[in-house]
Amino acid sequence: MNDANAKSIRIRLFVMMLLQIAIWGAWQPKIFAYMGMLKFEEWQIQLAGSLFGLASLVGMFFSNQLADRHFSAERFLAVSNVIGGLALVGTAYQVSFWPFFACFSLYCLVYVPTIAVGNSLAFAHLKDPANEFGFVRMGGTIGWIVVSWPFILLLRKDAGVEDTRTIFLVAAAISFALAVFSWTSLPHTPPKKDVRAEDRLAWVKAVRMLKMPFVLVLFVVTFIDSTIHNGYFVMADEFLTKRVGITSNISMVVMSIGQVAEIVAMLILGKVLAKLGWKWTMIFGVLGHASRFAVFAFFPDSQWLIITVQVLHGICYAFFFAAVYIFVDAVFPKDVRSSAQGLFNMLILGCMVVASFFFVWVKGQLTVDGATDWQQLFLVPTGMALVGMVLMAFFFRPPTRGPDYDDKLAGPAAH
Repeated sequence: MNDANAKSIRIRLFVMMLLQIAIWGAWQPKIFAYMGMLKFEEWQIQLAGSLFGLASLVGMFFSNQLADRHFSAERFLAVSNVIGGLALVGTAYQVSFWPFFACFSLYCLVYVPTIAVGNSLAFAHLKDPANEFGFVRMGGTIGWIVVSWPFILLLRKDAGVEDTRTIFLVAAAISFALAVFSWTSLPHTPPKKDVRAEDRLAWVKAVRMLKMPFVLVLFVVTFIDSTIHNGYFVMADEFLTKRVGITSNISMVVMSIGQVAEIVAMLILGKVLAKLGWKWTMIFGVLGHASRFAVFAFFPDSQWLIITVQVLHGICYAFFFAAVYIFVDAVFPKDVRSSAQGLFNMLILGCMVVASFFFVWVKGQLTVDGATDWQQLFLVPTGMALVGMVLMAFFFRPPTRGPDYDDKLAGPAAH
């Protein structure tokens, strides 16, 4: 492969990731507020809000065991995004719960496997994945940021159901665009046929490593931090619009500030890991969540501070979640490394289920006559983050202090 061809492939993979994550970023920030506008009951919001996480649990196995072993990756992405786009259009025009649930379920089930398949396609065509995937992955972060801007025009300042349903229509349009791009522009990636029996048992070996104290502690803290991270999307948009006074057409842009900061944080992550080591880098990542929610709890009247503190998202994601992926790649045995990555990624995405049920329930308990006690609500994730920090500080004893490199920044998406 010559340099020009390699550069062309990197750019195409970058565009693939940009479109893929933009689909997700179009609806995620506002879906819980939108379901509230539709007057769904608490259990209905919990159930529908957990669909993406449930699909993540199913999809990780589907993509590993079926999709990338029986279909070429680019064709799988094209067909999945056509189906997903149609499901999103259906979701946009459903105002009753069960039709909404059916359409959104279909979308989640076909979209989630595309994350793993897209990553596999990228790794299959990069000459040096460790150094090149960071650029490709950055496309996803930029996609999440860019997709928030059209809503300044598409949503009114006091947007209702009619305006807000455009989150699904925009996501559908991007899904159709990615389907065409996948079919016409992505490199051919045939299905994997040479899967060894021992590879199928790697999941079992990876789970058995939870018997090791440092792996178990990391697993527990990842569960806590993932629940907090996903809980942010359950609570943030309504808080920003109803309590802080940020208009509906601007709130998604405000929330995307975190992804801008994520780019910077990812660029310095290698140096931070080399300087601070695994433990303290991850502790600072969890501290980012504790600090952001503490500011939400105690300074809701300071609009400029609420907006500014969004930059901590970069610390939260890069210093903890990306560091976890790098840690697994550096420390876990080679024969279980891929399965261990899948295990932690399944945990990070799957905690959407826990966050949807838990934080919707907590918010319901702290809401009386339509008024939410936001301070008490945000003290819950603040306290959870502090527990995670204590566990890391006193019980996480990794076998190495930190990585001996500073440029390996690959990792699946987890916004």
